[in-house]
Amino acid sequence: MDPETIYRRRWAILGVLVISLLVVVLDNTILNVALRVISDPRRGIGASQAELAWAINSYTLVFAGLLFTWGVIGDRVGRKRILLIGLAVFGVGSLLSAYSQAPEQLIAARALMGVGGAAVMPQTLSIISNVFPSEERSRAIGIWAGAVGLAMGIGPPLGGLLLEHFWWGSVFLVNVPVVIVGILLMLFLVPESRNEHPGKVDPVGVVLSIVGLVLIVYGIISAGERSSLADPDVFVSLIAGVVVIAFFVRHEARSDHPALDVRLFRDARMSVAVVAIMLMFFAMAGVLFFITFYWQSVRGFTPLHAGLLVLPIAAAQVMVSPASPLLVERFGRKLVCAAGVLLTSGALGFYATLAENTPVWLVAVAFFVQGGGMAMVMTPSTGAIMASVSPAKAGSASSVQNIARQVGVAMGVAVLGALVSTVYRSDMAPHLARLPEKAPESATASIEATLVFAHSLGPQGTALIAPAKQAFLHGMHLASLCSTAIGLLTLVIVLVWMPNSGRIDRHERQRHRRGEDTTDT
Repeated sequence: MDPETIYRRRWAILGVLVISLLVVVLDNTILNVALRVISDPRRGIGASQAELAWAINSYTLVFAGLLFTWGVIGDRVGRKRILLIGLAVFGVGSLLSAYSQAPEQLIAARALMGVGGAAVMPQTLSIISNVFPSEERSRAIGIWAGAVGLAMGIGPPLGGLLLEHFWWGSVFLVNVPVVIVGILLMLFLVPESRNEHPGKVDPVGVVLSIVGLVLIVYGIISAGERSSLADPDVFVSLIAGVVVIAFFVRHEARSDHPALDVRLFRDARMSVAVVAIMLMFFAMAGVLFFITFYWQSVRGFTPLHAGLLVLPIAAAQVMVSPASPLLVERFGRKLVCAAGVLLTSGALGFYATLAENTPVWLVAVAFFVQGGGMAMVMTPSTGAIMASVSPAKAGSASSVQNIARQVGVAMGVAVLGALVSTVYRSDMAPHLARLPEKAPESATASIEATLVFAHSLGPQGTALIAPAKQAFLHGMHLASLCSTAIGLLTLVIVLVWMPNSGRIDRHERQRHRRGEDTTDT
């Protein structure tokens, strides 16, 4: 495809890439609204709180571990080709997830989806960086980031609608037609591109990163499930995970073809932006993981109602993301990103006040503020990451950004999930001990498990419902306060270390026009 044709089709190409991005993001937003149903032994597969966390983290950990490798492979063999392969694998994983018969099967199928998603994500940003001229690249990235907000808007209501009429597996099966449409459009519209000087694949680094993260997350989730760090397999897992990650960093620093190029972090724009993205998603992921239980288990809303209530977050993302580049041009990355962090932290702090009768409109306002704040963080941070490298290294940079996001999500779900689980088990123990017959240990696996157990007891179980809701709220409040603290830490990091680069952006555009590397700007 000649350059003139690519230029004329650039916005259509962006549309196809957005479809590819939508299917990856859509899956997680749909899954959130389905968590309660999946945990129900009657309507779902009876997944415990820990198994639900693994259903999310099996995807995110594989996704994070393979992102950089898929970026390098795309640079080497062709980004379009890898994008097509990734979509196909993601579709197969979705099909297997839909028909899983046990939590272990769902966790394994989600890991396969992570393999496909990791192949899709870095190629989208790489192709954008190669298709769009530098003066339009920020706008294109803003639309790309806005697609995340659109997926957040489409996913939960769509998931709720599907759960109203079909079985829980339909929330995964819906990915298949989207994948098919994306593949067909991509074959005809998206040009092939590759790096003329690609890096080498680093299998040792990939294995070390996945093993290290899985060990750490296993230790955190197990500690929350057992309310203890004393079990040998828990603390051994945590220590071993930290040691493996240390070896990973040492290996990457010495490798001439690293799976994660730690040398990129020498640029302040890259390092601070990555930290901001990681901490923001850490702070937000755990809260969003449990908000669906708040709506459905505590408030008694239907999945469709709970899905519709997420729309303010999506609306804010869609509205604010395209405008963020203009704000950056006027005020600089530091101020825009700091304002976004502050807004998000305020919303996270508000969730610590939620009660059974909190007005829905107040929560909707907090959701809108949170969505707008995240858009003000994501767009300038993504722009800073992509501006810190030349277009030839776009795959590596986009992989770093997405690794930070996925690791943040995995750790947020694991750490904050462990916190909620520990508090919930501790608060419910005295109430379950008062029962004439000993309650099964699974009764405290989640609020949904407790409610199912309470209903099985008949009138005797009614006394457990109110304490279960209060115990869950107590855990969620502490998780929200922890998230707020992480957000405020992010604010300090951004204000102190992020370059306020409004004028630098113009130099970046000039250097990109000349084809120079901007890594050392």
